[in-house]
Amino acid sequence: MSSHFRPPNLAVTTIGLSLATFMQVLDTTIANVSLPTIAGNLGVSNDQSTWVITSFAVSMAIALPLTGFLTRRFGEVKLFVWCTILFSITSFMCGVSQSMGMLLLFRALQGAVAGPMYPITQSLLIGTYPNEKRGMALALLSMVTVVAPIAGPILGGWITDNYSWPWIFFINVPIGIFASVVVANQLRGKPERLERPRVDYVGLVTLIIGVGALQIVLDKGNDEDWFNSQFIVITSIVSAVALAVFLIWELTDKDPIVDLRLFRHRNFTAGTLALILAYAAFFSISLLVPLWLQQTLGYTSTWAGFATAPLGIIPVLLTFFVGKYATRMDLRLLAGASFVVMAGTCFMRSDFYVQVDFYHVAMVQLLQGLGVALFFMPTLTILLSDLQTNEIAAGSGLATFLRTLGGSFAASITTLMWTRRAVTHHEQLTEHINPYNPAAQAALQQLSHGNPQRGAEALNGMITQQGFQIAFNEVLHALGWIFLSLIVVIWLAKPPFTPKAGASSSGGH
Repeated sequence: MSSHFRPPNLAVTTIGLSLATFMQVLDTTIANVSLPTIAGNLGVSNDQSTWVITSFAVSMAIALPLTGFLTRRFGEVKLFVWCTILFSITSFMCGVSQSMGMLLLFRALQGAVAGPMYPITQSLLIGTYPNEKRGMALALLSMVTVVAPIAGPILGGWITDNYSWPWIFFINVPIGIFASVVVANQLRGKPERLERPRVDYVGLVTLIIGVGALQIVLDKGNDEDWFNSQFIVITSIVSAVALAVFLIWELTDKDPIVDLRLFRHRNFTAGTLALILAYAAFFSISLLVPLWLQQTLGYTSTWAGFATAPLGIIPVLLTFFVGKYATRMDLRLLAGASFVVMAGTCFMRSDFYVQVDFYHVAMVQLLQGLGVALFFMPTLTILLSDLQTNEIAAGSGLATFLRTLGGSFAASITTLMWTRRAVTHHEQLTEHINPYNPAAQAALQQLSHGNPQRGAEALNGMITQQGFQIAFNEVLHALGWIFLSLIVVIWLAKPPFTPKAGASSSGGH
């Protein structure tokens, strides 16, 4: 059966798949802004409320690499439809939760069923589009990946302010039901080769313990002061041991639950490495800029959202062109150009100062959008280019898992570096403030208005602000160099980047 499966209506299928993915990616960030409100309503501390994000991230990280195994067992279409329906149900349960424990339980379940959705969407889009239009499908999915996390905090803040926090979960229900009905209808009859792979329990258990513990360490490290906390030390040891066993077992087992042998493909390895590192650096910027706007420049969360939102404009405008024309050029050039643009915006931000205006912040975000528009689709195409058709779901799941983990590492390291450097600069700046420095005394005099206490506090506030600003500039300068170094990584991949010749024929077993 060499005929390529075509759904009755490709456009409708694409809308169904994209909507579900948009909803799932949106949910990784939509709750961030609403945490204080959720904490207040459920009567817990702000620290405890961050578990709303952690529980979702942990389950999703565990479920992602299992995508390959699950698709072999149940088939892509059935798995996608069921994940989407369960996502709607768990979203509804999150919304009606009466206690923190109940909310965390359903957030964890929501994360678990969300895991396979993105990789399967990627695999289904590649499988239903003809070879020459695959770039289009991947460009569209890339746009969703970029726009949804930006829309999340803005939408979440608006819903929480105007309605109530449960609605950030309730909006998923109609979307999920619509998407699952559309996809089930359009892809009914898609030929799939099902297997009954035996369950590799050692791999499964070590994956859950190892990745779960690692994700908790990365999410909670900064709050708990890293290795000064017994909890973090123990969790890190558990994670390291479990992951070591997992790696050895998966590489030697004849039917592993996560197929690490995919790394035998050169382009998959080079593309995934570039994806992890570039996404980690991109994620660091996405996390640090809103934090900096709020803490150092005093923006509200809504205005910080507006200042960062221009990032999504160019990817939306360019999606069609990147999808249509990108495959005609060397994709490594496009990815390389993207890294140059990203590096450039980092260097621009490394010159920011505390009086920088909204316009400049927004313009640099807009320019960074060009880098983002040229990044995802070429990188995804490169890393999937030398996989067999039956390996795409597993490969996409594995790459997305590593990308997500890269983002978590980056989030922890960046916030740690930023705060540590800010403390160092604060110390350096205060060295010159003493009774013997006339300039310092004059400044104190000017700020105190007859109240020395107030003067000292005002001066300390300014120094703290400057300390955080210098630290911000340093971190972004470093990120700029990281982006430039990735040009080397992406050139490790070798053309051709078109799917394997047998890809279209092996789709219909």
